[in-house]
Amino acid sequence: MSAPTSSPALRVGLIGYGLAGSVFHAPLIATTEGLALDTVVTSNEERRARAAEEHPGVRLAATPDELWSRAAELDLIVVASPNRTHVPLAKAALEAGLPVVVDKPVAGTAAEARDLADLAAKRNLLLSVFQNRRWDNDFLTLRALLEAGELGEVRRFESRFERWRPRPKGGWRESGAPEEIGGLLYDLGSHLVDQALVLFGPAVRVYAEADVRRPGAAADDDTFIALTHASGVRSHLYVSATASRLGPRFRVLGSEAGYVKYGLDPQEAALRSGLRPGGDGGAWGVEPEALWGTLGAGVEPSEDAWSRPVPTLPGAYPSYYASIAAALRDGTPPPVTAGEAAAALEILEAARRSSHEGVTVSLI
Repeated sequence: MSAPTSSPALRVGLIGYGLAGSVFHAPLIATTEGLALDTVVTSNEERRARAAEEHPGVRLAATPDELWSRAAELDLIVVASPNRTHVPLAKAALEAGLPVVVDKPVAGTAAEARDLADLAAKRNLLLSVFQNRRWDNDFLTLRALLEAGELGEVRRFESRFERWRPRPKGGWRESGAPEEIGGLLYDLGSHLVDQALVLFGPAVRVYAEADVRRPGAAADDDTFIALTHASGVRSHLYVSATASRLGPRFRVLGSEAGYVKYGLDPQEAALRSGLRPGGDGGAWGVEPEALWGTLGAGVEPSEDAWSRPVPTLPGAYPSYYASIAAALRDGTPPPVTAGEAAAALEILEAARRSSHEGVTVSLI
């Protein structure tokens, strides 16, 4: 009896080879079983050379139109280009009959995201948004604690992406032009809002303060968002490039205990340094014990106070594209849906309005 033959790898066209494309998408696609990085689209000669060096055998294209002209040769398009291009490129890919993954934010408005979702449904095609921070080590650990009931009834969720970058770096991400969809509210805020919604469900009220603090900055660089969830949990979310002292990544307060975690998931730093999942045979996404968070209540040495370290679960960015491969082959649900992305965008739009008008926005 002959051994069963494995299915050929799904061929992926990647649009964009800047930070998102080269550091996150290309390495994760290339190391996911069942996927093959077929084509990288970039007109930048330096990036074309780097893509060819980092992924030998990859085809190069100067424009996305080259992908649409040979759509039958591809199985998935990944859009990792500047934010302003996400909607038109995703729409063009869907109209060419190709499933699509789009980097966050998928669009500038919830309405645009829902229009894309409707188009994908009409064409019976996968459309997913790359919310990789759902596979951060701290998020996976907190989710496990919540599922085990370790904190009791959660009352407040504090989440931070803070940096100390006193001088703007420039580029479209820091542009104040509305069409660029720049600024931290839509960049890092997309992650924090998505995580809050996954953990605690839909929000009914939004309040925000979005400021431009650095000399020469053109877009929000120090922003606070407060959500009131239908579940009763309050989420306080902070994104900043001006934090001269960093706060905890998470502080979660419950009726029985609280969880505090400092430091960032190590996967981005590993990818930036050239490491790849499974590439050196070592464990991926594991952090040292010194960075573990703590679970506890009260202030020791009070007799009713206690605390203990919580081993941080390994981060798992490869799980996203593994789930995409399964969805394409087996028809399982995508790991992140466009509908979920639209719900997060509705909150970001409300946050922008709240900050501009100085009001609390009701979503009911």
